[in-house]
Amino acid sequence: MTNDIYLVVGMVVLILSIPSILSAFLEGRAPRFAAITLLIGGGLVYIAISRKPGGYRIEELPDVFVRVVGHLIN
Repeated sequence: MTNDIYLVVGMVVLILSIPSILSAFLEGRAPRFAAITLLIGGGLVYIAISRKPGGYRIEELPDVFVRVVGHLIN
């Protein structure tokens, strides 16, 4: 289950870094915070994929999200 949590948190961090990247480029400043969040999110996704035998398939991702959210709710 911890690999699933790493994957979901990493993907959420990666998705949330997109507005930060766009904002930095549009305002003409260096995307330092965006780069840090990309590294953190990418690292979490890499850890999750490398620790799970066989990795994850694209078809599994919705089920993984549901499992993690269900685990957090209960």
